[in-house]
Amino acid sequence: MSVTVSVAELRESTGVRLLDVRWRLGVPDGRPAYREGHLPGAVYVDLESTLAAHGGPGDGRHPLPDRAALQDAVRSWGLADGDPVVVYDDWDNLAAGRAWWVLRNAGIENVRLLDGGLAAWKAAGLPLESGDVTPEPGTATLVEGRLPTIDIDQAATWPGVLLDARAGERYRGEVEPIDPKAGHIPGAVNAPTGGNLAEDGTFLGAEALRARFAELGVKAGDQVAVYCGSGVTAAHTIAALRIAGIDAALYPGSWSQWSNHPDRPVATGDR
Repeated sequence: MSVTVSVAELRESTGVRLLDVRWRLGVPDGRPAYREGHLPGAVYVDLESTLAAHGGPGDGRHPLPDRAALQDAVRSWGLADGDPVVVYDDWDNLAAGRAWWVLRNAGIENVRLLDGGLAAWKAAGLPLESGDVTPEPGTATLVEGRLPTIDIDQAATWPGVLLDARAGERYRGEVEPIDPKAGHIPGAVNAPTGGNLAEDGTFLGAEALRARFAELGVKAGDQVAVYCGSGVTAAHTIAALRIAGIDAALYPGSWSQWSNHPDRPVATGDR
């Protein structure tokens, strides 16, 4: 199953369930923007309440959701087993990437990212609709653990390449607007999510992404894991790696968990 679908391909598709995942740092509630205009038929997905659980600081800001709670949410979006799903947002697919990963991890295999997101749809001159979409409840049955993850102890001793998907200034420890400590997990390599995209906000092609990750020391067959601030945007880099033909594990707790454990070492600078 391909990771992305183009606007042109989506227009020719039928029976697709559309999920609008508006969320970004500083603006976690995307519903007002969704109500102003979304792809026709798209259902709003609240990342904070449905694509993440809630624990203590030591768990990280966005732990993975409980399977039963996620199944209830998925059914409220109208999804049934076997439905093709396309997810998108208005933030370079950084939030939609989390939905893509969470749904695939829960056994929904036919889920793709709208390449270029909402901006690509608008650029094509296609219509939007306003207000809420409330579908008939679906019947999807989820599983869990279909995709690889690592925990905090495995992140500390990861034998392969550990990628940090945050912006360079956060990785280097120059700034830290959210979490208790500035810096990165010792040994991690910085791979900012912006490097996954072309100028128009679509993903780079497979060859270009392979070249990008090769420069970071990643090649096919390597053991790769990815983290970010709280496990949301790391999924975007896992999607990019998948396009490049490379499988990677997610560290869900990410820096928000690591930095809340005083006993965990912190590195700063370029490495």
